[in-house]
Amino acid sequence: MGLNLNPRLRPPPGVRRRPPGDFRRPPPGDFRRPHPGDRRRRPAPGGGGNKGIITPYGVHEGVFKHTSIKGDALVTKNMVPGESVYNEKRISVQNEDGTKVEYRVWNPFRSKLGAAILAGIDIIGIKPGARVLYLGAASGTSVSHVSDIVGPTGVVYAVEFSPRSGRDLVNMAKKRTNVIPIIEDARHPARYRMLVSVVDVIFTDVAQPDQARILGLNAKYFLKVGGCCLMSIKANCIDSTLPAEKVYELEVERMTAEQVKPKQRVTLEPFERDHACVVGGYRMPIKIQK
Repeated sequence: MGLNLNPRLRPPPGVRRRPPGDFRRPPPGDFRRPHPGDRRRRPAPGGGGNKGIITPYGVHEGVFKHTSIKGDALVTKNMVPGESVYNEKRISVQNEDGTKVEYRVWNPFRSKLGAAILAGIDIIGIKPGARVLYLGAASGTSVSHVSDIVGPTGVVYAVEFSPRSGRDLVNMAKKRTNVIPIIEDARHPARYRMLVSVVDVIFTDVAQPDQARILGLNAKYFLKVGGCCLMSIKANCIDSTLPAEKVYELEVERMTAEQVKPKQRVTLEPFERDHACVVGGYRMPIKIQK
């Protein structure tokens, strides 16, 4: 055979070409990049696998924290093991008895409720067995985690007006029996009053200028006395001419006019810009001092 004089096929100066069929592998313990001929997948240092510790997150029942060498993550116990909703990461943890439990990472950049929990909100009212009315469910990202928290004994009524997002919401609810999707306008709770029973919590994320009124209307129909109300506030959707802090104060006053007693307010920085979450109690009983 003659010499290969084609410059495109010749190796660069100083680089030796590996002879054909030479599939030598590095010695054990050598985790350098393997030769392309090595088809076997080499394990990562430390044995690989999903290693970490699951602990309850603060006072919130059904919400957990996964701690590993890569950092901490907010997670919920997956009600439908093996299924993701928005391509979120799933973590399998082995118990002492040998059984495995799967958790889903809760992305706070895609969930206002998840961002509020990480921002330090103390009360959400959502716990195992709770009945939740979720206004502005969108495609079901946050609703799926609420479904994980309330579990099979609870129920989530998810209201969404957009037909496009409603299709994704319905598809998600097909695999989660505790989610009831309602494609309707949250401004008219009378249209779905036959589908919703008395609930323990209302979470609203409708991003409308009259969202405090929408919360009050739904609370009159469905929320029990002393129930929990959570409202996500997007300042630009309320009044873009005022500072965000002033908008938050006005919305708190409007919530008070709807018989909702605010208890705590947190901003959602750095997950959402000019956003806040307010939690309060509905028609709280007056304590009589003796």
